[in-house]
Amino acid sequence: MSTTTMIDEIESKTKNFLVEEFEIDGTVIVRDAPMQETLDLDSLDYVDLVVLIQENFGVKLTADDFAGISTFQDFYQHIEARIAKP
Repeated sequence: MSTTTMIDEIESKTKNFLVEEFEIDGTVIVRDAPMQETLDLDSLDYVDLVVLIQENFGVKLTADDFAGISTFQDFYQHIEARIAKP
């Protein structure tokens, strides 16, 4: 699978579970948007988000992982890299 295709798939799955589970407006989830400010999740929501990421992508993230993620594009690339190197 090409990098672009994988990023597109990660983006699609992420949008779906953010809209369904956190009632986020899907139109604000764009690649260059600041992830933390856009989502405005509390600490318990982030725990739920980590669980959803693990269920959907088989990747376990920590608080340190989120510290290096600014935009949704950063997030998608981070997930892609973690999938490629389990």
